[in-house]
Amino acid sequence: MFRTALRNVLAHKARLLMTVLAVMLGVAFVSGTLVFTNTISDAYQKSSAKGFGQVDVAIQPESRKDTGDTIGKDPKLTQALLDKAAKVPGAGSTIGVVNGFTAVAGKNGKLVGNGFQSQGGNYWGTKDPRYPLTSGHAPRGGNEVALDSRTAARAGYKVGDTVRLSVDGPVLTPTVAGVFTTDDGNVAAGGSLALFDTATAQRLFHRAGEFDEIDVKAAPGTSQTALRSALGQVVPKDVASTTTGRQLADDQATEIASAMSGMKTGLLVFAGIALFVGTFIIANTFTMLVAQRTKELALLRAVGASRRQVTRSVLVEAFFVGAVAAVAGLVAGIGIGAGMRSLMGTLGATVPDGPLVISPGTIATALLVGVLITMLAAWLPGRRAAKIPPVAAMSSVHAQATTKSLVVRNTLGALFAGAGVAVVLYATTMNGSDGQAPMGLGAVLLIIGVFVLTPLLSRPLIAAAAPVLRVFGVSGKLARQNSVRNPRRTAATASALMIGLTLITGMTVMAGSLQKSIDKMASSAIKADYVVSMANGNSLSPDVAKTLSGLDGVTATSPLRNAPSRIDGRTEYLTGVNGASIARLTDLKVDEGAFKVGGSRVVVDKDTAESHHWKAGSGFTVAYEDGAKTRLTVSGVYEGNQMISGIILDNTTLAPHQSDASDMQVMLKTSSGTSDAAKTRLEKALGDNPAIQVQDKKDISNGIAQMFTLLLNMLYGLLAMAVIVAVLGVINTLAMSVFERSQEIGMLRAIGLDRKGIKRMVRLESLVISLFGGVLGIGLGVFFGWAAGELVGSRMATYELVLPWARMALFLLLAGTVGVLASLWPARRAARLNMLTAIKSE
Repeated sequence: MFRTALRNVLAHKARLLMTVLAVMLGVAFVSGTLVFTNTISDAYQKSSAKGFGQVDVAIQPESRKDTGDTIGKDPKLTQALLDKAAKVPGAGSTIGVVNGFTAVAGKNGKLVGNGFQSQGGNYWGTKDPRYPLTSGHAPRGGNEVALDSRTAARAGYKVGDTVRLSVDGPVLTPTVAGVFTTDDGNVAAGGSLALFDTATAQRLFHRAGEFDEIDVKAAPGTSQTALRSALGQVVPKDVASTTTGRQLADDQATEIASAMSGMKTGLLVFAGIALFVGTFIIANTFTMLVAQRTKELALLRAVGASRRQVTRSVLVEAFFVGAVAAVAGLVAGIGIGAGMRSLMGTLGATVPDGPLVISPGTIATALLVGVLITMLAAWLPGRRAAKIPPVAAMSSVHAQATTKSLVVRNTLGALFAGAGVAVVLYATTMNGSDGQAPMGLGAVLLIIGVFVLTPLLSRPLIAAAAPVLRVFGVSGKLARQNSVRNPRRTAATASALMIGLTLITGMTVMAGSLQKSIDKMASSAIKADYVVSMANGNSLSPDVAKTLSGLDGVTATSPLRNAPSRIDGRTEYLTGVNGASIARLTDLKVDEGAFKVGGSRVVVDKDTAESHHWKAGSGFTVAYEDGAKTRLTVSGVYEGNQMISGIILDNTTLAPHQSDASDMQVMLKTSSGTSDAAKTRLEKALGDNPAIQVQDKKDISNGIAQMFTLLLNMLYGLLAMAVIVAVLGVINTLAMSVFERSQEIGMLRAIGLDRKGIKRMVRLESLVISLFGGVLGIGLGVFFGWAAGELVGSRMATYELVLPWARMALFLLLAGTVGVLASLWPARRAARLNMLTAIKSE
């Protein structure tokens, strides 16, 4: 039986090639994902570990604790604490660390580095061991800065040049005093690092006389554990905690692994989809191969082979196919992993240097996935073949499915589909994240149900194409009959394409609907001509609002700032605005009272009001972050959204209680409205700062649209793998169908159907099957897109379902194109069959 299985593998090389390709693509995606994420994670971890080389123990502030109506203040790491730490036995050198966001502009005026990885800090003394200087000297005073060597090289700066940079808004123009090297992971990943002297850094990052961290290097002969224990004696427990450098490196490695896990999971999901689609192809292939060898298997049973041996021979065959596909997929996956890393560099996402990581786990996973998927897909056809009595197999009476089996299949399919629809509809009645798990379960049940019902659905849906197929005469009629001759095979082929198009359509519906909803939100909530903010989402200096309010042509401005407070024993964030002008800059629907902000009068969004049982005229006591308490009155209740929500009060009321005020953004109106000239004038007034963005409502919408488009394009690219596998499935099914129908094709040729007619018949059959899968996929995708939108709509008042008719027509065209392309080789093969040889074949 083992030799028989081996001989069958070698005897059907061409037929099994498609199966190998299907499995190989899925395995390649899985192994490529693992290689890529492991390589990136390892590179970041090694880079971050180097960054902790000068730290044996780090002293870090404890988190703020809120109790009752009191807001806890962030503990401060002071110079006095640093001096204490320096005198601890076993302490070598001690460094006070200050850091924050710093955007560096290149000579072309554009931001150098990757937004969130643009960092600033302090250079300790005249020779900081963390940052060895390659040229120049340590920065001194507020007009000097040192740059990391990578940033200096990319931007073309050298010692003595003037550089433009920004910390929180206003542009600074210090001189480059020195260039240094660093093992900082952010710099290695494409970010930038600018260092000031300690006093300047403390001033710029609002840390006057304070540090973000104190790093202590152990004296020779003192271990990290011993030093930490000694520091623990002098560091107040309620102020700061101590952590060893080794622990910091381990924590950083864990954070990096956690950050990479999201990307890894996302990519593996798409790999799983490709494998799932490939499973249909494998099952189809082995079903047809077993069907073609039914008499051969019957003879084996007749001469003494048991059912178990027949099943085992099919599984052995599947094992060899899976093993070959897994090895090929692993090799291709290593190439994909290396290619994805190179692609990141091409797209401007710099990755720390490091070797390609091919772990034993990756190899084991690739081999296991390839072999298991293939053997599982082949098990059912093998078991079904083994159960056929030898006499029945000889006479082919097993060929037709029994009425009982069809009834059982359709009943199960209807139950699964009905349960799936019911669960999805139930999930749409739930709020936000609560409905995600039920909706996912319902989607899985519905897809399984539709897959099981696909043979039943194929007859009426394909019959609907009959009027169009009649145009092609005999070829069209035969194509329709061939499409429904074996509904199970047609269903398995169409289902592979259906799954890919379901996901693509659902995501497109969601993205289009969200984009429309956000556009609607921006236009309905904001009347301001422009919104000014930091490009990376950081806070703006209050000087920005002052600069803008003093410009000619600016008729109204309002900075928006956040501040924590305690109300009724819980933390609530307040939004400070310019009470005199905020009503002219926003257009929020007021449900109750009036939109009046000033003095002790505030407006509150509907959700916050309901949670506190407030209405217009209600009064409440607020405890500010400085401990002071004030009585405020609700003048109006408005409908909040993702852009503006919460408790809004006047900045003149809030500012006296803030020790370090900063703005989230500044809204403004101009006398001339929005125009390129007005926008340019605003940007010039802010020093053409690369870290600040000036956006009108269209810019805000376009920015969000760009994000959605990028995400969708990535998803399309990933799901293309599933579509490619589906194409292989269509080719596979048609090729084997042509092989099975060799005698029939020979007879058709003999009675007058020419080669063009044979080609047209096979192509139309492929087109019908593909369009059938496309219609099912688009229909399911629209349903899932609508259902997911209902969940989003429960948290977004402006959500509106948008059906992308043009895109859906394109997807249907794509399905048809897949069918036509997949049929080229099988159609050519069918047309080239020798009619006499075909007629004599069994």
